[in-house]
Amino acid sequence: MYTILVVDDEKPLRELIEMTLTNAGYSCTLAADGKAAADLIEERDYDLVLLDIMLPYIDGYELIEYIAPLGIPVIFLTAKSDVVDRVRGLRMGADDYIVKPFEPLELVARVESVLRRNGKTAGNITLWGVELDPAGRQVRRSGALIDLTPRELDLLTVLMQNPGKTLYRELLYEKVWGEPGSDTRTLDTHIQRLRRKLGWEERIKTLARVGYRLEKEE
Repeated sequence: MYTILVVDDEKPLRELIEMTLTNAGYSCTLAADGKAAADLIEERDYDLVLLDIMLPYIDGYELIEYIAPLGIPVIFLTAKSDVVDRVRGLRMGADDYIVKPFEPLELVARVESVLRRNGKTAGNITLWGVELDPAGRQVRRSGALIDLTPRELDLLTVLMQNPGKTLYRELLYEKVWGEPGSDTRTLDTHIQRLRRKLGWEERIKTLARVGYRLEKEE
């Protein structure tokens, strides 16, 4: 089940979104302001953030700058309907922009679309000829199984769930090894093995002193 963080200072709207997405099969966590949302993001992983712009303490524009390096998709959900606001939100890294008021069915469709574009689908993920079965923990290329170690598989899962996203070294190490770490040699070695085993020498990009990015397949 995919987890969605809903950040909005209007309680009735938060509850409506929670009911709509829960009925659609998602798990929701609610936050009423930007500071509470930042604290929640530090505590756990989310597959998507629905983010209002006008928030107490920390507004949506400031919060998305904090979220973007984590590779979490963001949909702005706001009453700010001017084209200038939309363009600003998208340029800051939002994956979509929904203007209030909205229809619940539209919200669900937009959420599904953003999750799908970011490789976060309920089933298998296929990119660049490689098929990942997260539930079965198997990887295939042209139907043939590829032998990966558990760490390599965990690393590949993070990459394939976030195509086109810059994934910082610290984030990758924490997600795969379960703890903060600075052992860049270990991470680099695992990336090199994935490239070789998958034939992805040109697909997994190195961002010097920053991290890695799996190219998005258009």
